[in-house]
Parts: sequence; structure tokens; C-alpha cells
Amino acid sequence: MDLSWSHQPLTRRRTLAAATGLAAGALLPAAPALATAAQYTNPVIWQDFADIDIIRVGDTYYASASTMHYSPGAPVLRSYDLVNWEIAGHSVPVLDFGAKYDLNGARGYVRGIWASSLAYRPSNRTFYWLGQIDFARTYLYTATAVEGPWSRLTTISTPYYDAGLLVDTDDTLYVAYGNTTISVAQLSPDGRNQVRTQEVFRTPSSVGTLEGARFYKINGQYYIFLTRPANGQYILKSSSPFGPYTMRQVLLDLRGPIPGGGVPHQGGLVRTQSGAWYYMAFVDAYPGGRMPALAPITWTADGWPVVQLVNGAWGTTYPSPAVPTPPRQVTPMTGVDTFDGTTLKPRWEWNHNPDNTKWSVGGGLTLRTATVTHDLYWARNTLTHRIQGPTSTATAHLDHSAMRDGDRAGLALLRDSSAWIGLKRDGGATRVVMVTGLTMDSNWNTTGTGTEIASAPVSGGQVWLRANADIRPGAPRPGTFSYSTDGITFTRLGPAFSMGNDWRFFMGYRFALFNHATQALGGAVRVTRFEVSTP
Repeated sequence: MDLSWSHQPLTRRRTLAAATGLAAGALLPAAPALATAAQYTNPVIWQDFADIDIIRVGDTYYASASTMHYSPGAPVLRSYDLVNWEIAGHSVPVLDFGAKYDLNGARGYVRGIWASSLAYRPSNRTFYWLGQIDFARTYLYTATAVEGPWSRLTTISTPYYDAGLLVDTDDTLYVAYGNTTISVAQLSPDGRNQVRTQEVFRTPSSVGTLEGARFYKINGQYYIFLTRPANGQYILKSSSPFGPYTMRQVLLDLRGPIPGGGVPHQGGLVRTQSGAWYYMAFVDAYPGGRMPALAPITWTADGWPVVQLVNGAWGTTYPSPAVPTPPRQVTPMTGVDTFDGTTLKPRWEWNHNPDNTKWSVGGGLTLRTATVTHDLYWARNTLTHRIQGPTSTATAHLDHSAMRDGDRAGLALLRDSSAWIGLKRDGGATRVVMVTGLTMDSNWNTTGTGTEIASAPVSGGQVWLRANADIRPGAPRPGTFSYSTDGITFTRLGPAFSMGNDWRFFMGYRFALFNHATQALGGAVRVTRFEVSTP
């Protein structure tokens, strides 16, 4: 898990105390395929998907990412060309790791799903997700399709910190894990138990911290791909899964492809059908989060990976990977959702686990109040959507006719410092308001529940709420809010909100739909249309 926005190594373990990938047995990697006329642009996904693990199964690529306290967790992305991606599902259907993930007496902000691993086992045609929770234990989930259903296979008492799962050519399951001290565990054939674990590498003090393990077997050699947060990438090589390992630097302080953003690092390696290799890393790019970037890899004659640079930097553009024609277009991560059908689309994640008795879809999204609170950070059933960079706009059409006195509903820019536009119903009257000053401290305790700084009366039962977000990194950026009573003419409400670019919350800003009570439960709103659009 990447930890540091600066170039100072800092472990997550210390921070919190204070407050497979490749097809097994692949041939020696070939050089990238000949350049095609088409090019792709980095970041390949300008949305917050960090700690990527990437694999190919047949002609399809899959990637997993961290989601912390959001539920469902561990999204699985799918692509046919390494450039265009969709969200296919989630490996962790519910964060059933304690009451704090239900906002029940405690909160799970910045805990939950960290750097974890996604692998495919050909022998049983099964996907595996493996990750540790709260330094306590490791969970392993399986599914025969990434859309699910995913189910928990086992719980292992050893917490495999920042784990990388390898399915070896003989079908043995290995896990590389650790921070600075790197270990390898062997699992039982059914994957349910640990049968052996051994320290295999201790990071030299001259390097500092290494973590974020990815585990590969390539041409009979074992590789553990490790990150130095937040500015380096290293790799270990051995002829045995248990070492001894030799280390080599892959990159350090490399200029990245996002102006104002950080050094591409962490992530994983993947081989195309034609034998070309690519590295998908992420770039620290707050306030939006950590954005995936893709670069081709070549290999030295003695089997070490080399990132292909453009003018001494991770390229902003590269020739598109030479892959078979995709069988279909992937589902865009932006656009319109009318909440049809019986389930939420996988682009959505709740802030902590929802109370499933208090929401429904079909002809719109109905959010019934689930919490009585004046603090949005304690309110259940806040539904979030990643912000598309570099700038994008979210517009929600809200039917508020079933709100009750004391209810608060609207559209937020949600992080540890938040603001929102929405509706306050008091004394039988409804106003549209802009609220800012929702804040947390570095232990993720609420320090501000918000101050109303602009308002206007609204009549009728519907309103359109709009939030525009500029998530270009390098400086605090503005978020602005507006509303409409006809869906055509929008009126700006309140001053610009400055979205902070500190890294310590890890997840970037999100658009968030919410409805909570301050007096009593029973009210509801219905979102009939939600759109994320780009200029």
C-alpha cells in the first residue's frame, strides 16, 4: 500500500499506530510488439484506483484496487486492450470485519481494503482475491466469474500485509508479503491454510521501505515486485520461491505523466497475448486520488525488467498495445445512471456498509433516512462515485417530496474535508443550501459538522443538484455547486470549495449522494437520474 505523498518513506503501520498475476511459466519475455498507428494517453484511467494488481486470463485483462472503508470493496476492472477499462464487480461484497464498518459505535475510515491481490487458477477456473484487514488476519475470496458471486473461502490468522498471490506452474499457491522485511508463505492445495512461511528478504537501510508485493514466475524464475513509497520501484529475483533473492532498482524519482502528480509506482506487470509486457502503476494525483498509468516493459538478457521511457520520463503517450480486436466496447465509467434494474451498477460504492433495508433501486434510487445525526461522517447509506479527471461534473435529479422535518439530503464532494449542496427541510419548508466545513482530524474523528453559507427557497417536489470538481493535482482545487428547478437553467450557490490535496486519507474526493435525519427516521428522497460528464 503506498503510504507517502512526499519522498520520505513512511510505513502505513507506523502511521496508523500514531493515529498474480502473470500466466504461470510464461516464456522469457519478448520485446513489445511493433508500434501501431494508434496511441494511448496516460493516465489510462483518470479515476482513483490504487494499489493495482493486474492479470490476463485468455484475451481479457483484470485489475483489482484498494477501497479502504468503501463497500463493496476491492473492485475488479476489466479490459480487452489494457487501455479502456470498465468496472466489472467487487471481490469483497460486504466489509463484514466488525461493527465499525457498519458505522455502528465506531468508524472504519482509512482501514478496510488496502493493497491486496487478484489471481486466477486455471486448474479450477477460479479467481482468487486475498487481502489482510486491520493487521489482524487475512481473508481469501473466490469466484468463477469476476462479476460474482464472490464468497469467502477461508480466513488465515497471519496478516499478509500488502500481499501478492502467485499460482505456480505446479498449481501451488504462494503469497509474498511484508513491509521492509519480505516473507513468502505457501498455502495448502485447497488454499484454506498456511503450511509454511519464511522471511526471504530484508530491505537494505539505503533503500528504506519496500512493500506492495506482487509475485510472479517468469521463465522459471521467481520475482517479487516491490514499491518504495512513494517514489520508487524495485524487484527481487530468485530461482526458488523461498530465495535467496537478488534486488534491482526498476525506477526512482521518475517523472510521471500527470502534471503536478507524483512518481508512477506500485501496481503490477502483465504480458499480452503476443508476448509484450506492460507495467500498470499508479500516480499520486490528489485531490482526485491515485490514477493508473501504463508503460511498456522490456527485459535485459539476464532477466530484469526495464521501463520504456519517453524523454527520460514515464510517457504521457505510447503506441497502443497490439492485441486482438476487443469483442465489445467496455462500459464507460462516466455517463448517465437512471438506477434501473434490481441492483446498483458496479461504479457505485457506499461509505461503509449500508443498511440494506433503507435503500432500493428500480425507477430511481430511493434513499430512506438510516441515521439520526448532525454529522455526515456518521450517516449510513451515503453512496459514492469516483470523480473523473481532470475535471468533471455530477448532476443529480432529486425528488424530495417525501422528506421530513430535520432531514438533510444532497450531493457532496466527500473526503476528510467536505462540502455539499442539498436540501434542508425544517418547519415544513424546504431550502436548497450549500454547506462547507465538514472536517476530520488525522485520526479521522469529526472536527466540524458543517456550516451553511448560502441558501435559497425551493418549491415543488424536485430539484437538480450539480457539483463540478477540478481534481488536477499539485495544488488545492475548486469544487463548485449549483442547482436548478427545471433541469435547464442552473444557479450557482455559494463560493468555491477548496478541495485539499493531502495524501493521508489515501482515497481521493468522491461525488456522494446522501440522505440523513437530524430529528427522526422516516423520510426519503428519490434520485431518478445521475450523470457524470466531462467538458
